[in-house]
Amino acid sequence: MCVATFTAITAAGKSLERLLNACFAVDKPHPGKTVRAALVQTDDFVLTDGASKIAQRSPVLSIFLYRVEVDAITRAGWSGVGSIDGRSHLPLDLHYLLTAWDDSAEFEHQILGSAMSCLDTTPILTGPLLHPATTWEPNEGVQVMFEDLGTDQLMRIYDSLEANFRTSIPYRVRVVRVESSLADPPPTVTDVYVGKTVVVGDS
Repeated sequence: MCVATFTAITAAGKSLERLLNACFAVDKPHPGKTVRAALVQTDDFVLTDGASKIAQRSPVLSIFLYRVEVDAITRAGWSGVGSIDGRSHLPLDLHYLLTAWDDSAEFEHQILGSAMSCLDTTPILTGPLLHPATTWEPNEGVQVMFEDLGTDQLMRIYDSLEANFRTSIPYRVRVVRVESSLADPPPTVTDVYVGKTVVVGDS
């Protein structure tokens, strides 16, 4: 059976990126310029670095995965499934910051507004909306939801990035399952001693 492997995290981020780019193509939040959504990493917040995706692609909406955690609500249920089929089923919540980058505050606000409208219109990604970077099950889907993150928490994130604070919108994508592709192999049988009798098993 095909399952979402370790590439599920990548696929979830790419699904979010692709959906936002489709919305920007329709909304055109920056007149005369093409706005792109892009997955970024920590180094991209260093705008003086010529390799920064943010600096290269402005106007851009950066999608930054700042935290990954195990989904506590569904963890127990999936552990039970794993005890039966012998595979790992790890349910994850992915936490993202969406940040608009442009020379104009007006257009940054429009980019954020377009992104929020897009995700509120399509809060469930399933079927063809899921990026094929991994193998999804036919009935599988993920939920994209706004996350309540205080300004002080946002400030701490930017302090850790050593970047200037910018207005950012936090979102959580759940539940993304990372599953092992194969069941655990049966244990190797070794010599078993029963009383004084030696039973020789497979080695």
